[in-house]
Amino acid sequence: MLGKKVEDALNAQMNREFYSSYLYLSMSAHFESNNLKGFAHWLRIQGNEELGHAMKFYDYMTQRGARPVLRQIDAPTSKWKTHAAVFEDAYKHEQKVTKYISELVDLARAEVDHATEVFLQWFVTEQVEEEMSASDIEKKMKLAGDNWGALFVIDSQLGSRSSK
Repeated sequence: MLGKKVEDALNAQMNREFYSSYLYLSMSAHFESNNLKGFAHWLRIQGNEELGHAMKFYDYMTQRGARPVLRQIDAPTSKWKTHAAVFEDAYKHEQKVTKYISELVDLARAEVDHATEVFLQWFVTEQVEEEMSASDIEKKMKLAGDNWGALFVIDSQLGSRSSK
């Protein structure tokens, strides 16, 4: 059985993960509308991963006798000034998610909820990968600048991403 503080915090994070999925889908739509299918593909897969993360929280809460509470999801940004700005936002977003996950670990420790702390370790590891991926693409976008040839190379690379 989860304590009230932990249950509330897990529900908040589950809903943040649903928002993350929504955000990445919006980013994908940005690239679809600009005929950059590789970027769109990568971001769509990312959105699906985030949906999977939300469902991990959902499933964990139900396994622990808690009730997942779905809340309204705010509309994500849908317009960016540049293609590079999309990945700047993605990287900043992943940094924010890492902060939230760290706060959840701290709460689980404070509440002496060892099961939740162990559950959250997967997310701690995942966030290292998530930040690295977003940062790597952001750096490539900055290097590419206004060079359309470089942009198309990155687009091609991202289009080869497979689902986990």
